[in-house]
Amino acid sequence: MHRLFHRLLVVAKACRTTPAGDDRVATVTGRLSPSAVGERLDSVRLKIASRGRDPEAVRIVAVTKGFGPDAVSAAVAAGLHDVGENYAQELLSKASVAPNNAKWHFLGQIQRNKVARLAEVVSAWHGVDREGEAEAIASANPGVEAMVQVNVTGSPSRPGCRPSEVDDVVARCRRLPLDLSGLMAVGPEGDPDGTRSCFRWLAGKAEQLGLRELSMGMSDDFEVAVEEGATTLRLGRTLFGPRPRPAAARR
Repeated sequence: MHRLFHRLLVVAKACRTTPAGDDRVATVTGRLSPSAVGERLDSVRLKIASRGRDPEAVRIVAVTKGFGPDAVSAAVAAGLHDVGENYAQELLSKASVAPNNAKWHFLGQIQRNKVARLAEVVSAWHGVDREGEAEAIASANPGVEAMVQVNVTGSPSRPGCRPSEVDDVVARCRRLPLDLSGLMAVGPEGDPDGTRSCFRWLAGKAEQLGLRELSMGMSDDFEVAVEEGATTLRLGRTLFGPRPRPAAARR
């Protein structure tokens, strides 16, 4: 880990003239540049290491929501094979032209009528919050990785089961032929203290339940997530820059 930290430090110094927040870094003639994505990835790994974590032990999912298929190609070329999407149609469209070694994560709200089609390409489901969803996934692809999403903010507009329901949902999922690997959550926006508290609670609950994965932390709060034990980060803007204007409909 010490050698990796030193290498990343050298990379970070070399990239100071093109900071990760500058959207010009991510593109070359209008297309996403694998080298720029790679530089941003090195910057993320440096931050992970600076917080006492092994960057190799933290899985990074490149969230390409809103970007074109070139984002998937750029991520894979930069060494990121885990790719995440929130919308079924957008995932299926990109998967049809993506490099074969891309590993797809479905991050959005699960609709049972779309599970069968997605199951052909999805290798990890982050948003299970009801037994019916888990049953549909297990039927379509037995043994696939799945995580239970928890609504840690308490907001009625957020998906995920309530914290009081986690034990029951996990127990029901464990009866099914799934690789139930962990818990997933989205932290509250613009509330660093609240985010830390939510992530800390989720980490404690995962440990209590004997689950190995913690999918928490996005572009605005991944450093807090790393400090609180995240094993999977879901990063979009941090890797690719500002998202283009969203399409009218993606579902």
